Amino acid sequence: MESNWAAEHLQVIRTLMERSAIYRHALAPMMLFNGLIGVAAAVAGWVFKVSSSASFILFWAGIGVIALTGSFLLVRRQALKEEEPFWSPPTRRVTQALLPPLVAGLIIGAIVLLHAESAPQNLGNTIAMLWLPMSWVVLYGCAFHAAGFFMPRGMRLFGWIFIIGGCGLFALGIPDLGRPYQWAHGIMGVFFGGLHLAYGVYLYFTEQRRNET
Repeated sequence: MESNWAAEHLQVIRTLMERSAIYRHALAPMMLFNGLIGVAAAVAGWVFKVSSSASFILFWAGIGVIALTGSFLLVRRQALKEEEPFWSPPTRRVTQALLPPLVAGLIIGAIVLLHAESAPQNLGNTIAMLWLPMSWVVLYGCAFHAAGFFMPRGMRLFGWIFIIGGCGLFALGIPDLGRPYQWAHGIMGVFFGGLHLAYGVYLYFTEQRRNET
């Protein structure tokens, strides 16, 4: 039984190494897509003044669904293009690595959504608009760092940027702002928009140079 498990585990690792180029091909458009969605959502949050605790959480939860759906379709398209099965054992391993921090972020967001409106206004806004976005940033970084063990090593560095950045915001403390929703959308736009765009551009140009050599 143990020998069968070890053989299957080695096969999965070998397949992941062989498919690292495929994952890299899919990552550039996925990162650019998520970056554009993140920046556009942050700007929309400012312009339309998505300022209550509940509306902020539901707004960004909806953006998350759009981003995940788009990422799923992009990865699936790349798998079909390379004539590779989409829901393969390596894909399941990557998904299993991503899920715990992402599910934790979802649960924390749901709990804050249930209780923030009933809390005193200042406390509710502080939790939903400031502490929650920073928590999402850290948990998202943990998810990508975990997935990075099965994907190109740059993913782990990308995850560390989120983790260190989010913890840095916690360490700096919360500024005394009259409009916390602007700060909250700013955090989401910089991390989930700007960083994705930067990484997507980096992947696009490095991949283009590889193809030329």
